[in-house]
Amino acid sequence: MTTPSALSRSRSLPFARRLAARLAVAVARLIAMLPPQRIRVVFGVLRRGARPATCEQAEAAREAVLAVSLACLGPKGCLPRSLAVALLCRLRGVWPTWCVGVRARPPFGAHAWVEVDGQPVGEGVSAGYFARLVAVGPPDRVR
Repeated sequence: MTTPSALSRSRSLPFARRLAARLAVAVARLIAMLPPQRIRVVFGVLRRGARPATCEQAEAAREAVLAVSLACLGPKGCLPRSLAVALLCRLRGVWPTWCVGVRARPPFGAHAWVEVDGQPVGEGVSAGYFARLVAVGPPDRVR
């Protein structure tokens, strides 16, 4: 069985985007060691002042993260991948909804992902496939 490689895609990214994605992955790996409630607090602070991300922006961030990190590309890389995608979006001034939850249909299991307008980004599943337990969405603009 072969494993998809991130190395072949990383060459197609411009240097600045590749560097930003690597930075986001490195910070995400540190944040992933925190308890879920602490991650929620950290992301609650980081999202301040950001605009809601579009699906295209979140997908571009996800592709950049996957292009620079084999760990995020793997089957157990959902937490650092979702954290890195949210962080990379934030570096660009936008924020998707970062979610942690479970698959609502078999095979049951924990999962972390980002979504825009209630639709998981890059997961290849419908909106009801995951049940959210923790979510940090874009800040409200109504004040």
